[in-house]
Amino acid sequence: MSFSKFIDAFPKLDVPISEDIVSTRAIASDSGLVAFFTFHEDFELPPHSHKGQWGTLIAGRLELTIEGVTTVYAPGDTYDIPSGAVHSVKVTAGTQALDVFEEGDRYPLK
Repeated sequence: MSFSKFIDAFPKLDVPISEDIVSTRAIASDSGLVAFFTFHEDFELPPHSHKGQWGTLIAGRLELTIEGVTTVYAPGDTYDIPSGAVHSVKVTAGTQALDVFEEGDRYPLK
């Protein structure tokens, strides 16, 4: 599955991950950031924290650890990461996720 073609017109995100590993598109406001992620390779994001994040898995598999509790998500599942919660993520190649960040400037637009 892929995101709708019109989403390709959205700006990319300036994330600290190679575009060979993840493709991004986003829309942002002062109130939040909506990000579309497509992972081309398996990837692990080490433990970190920031303001609140909510997401839904579109395709693939996502293993999310929040405050030491690990849950595996499948397409259609949603997750909610509270503000300040320490979390880490493992995704498999082909994973697509839609994430909404409480911080409008979590990642700058390109």
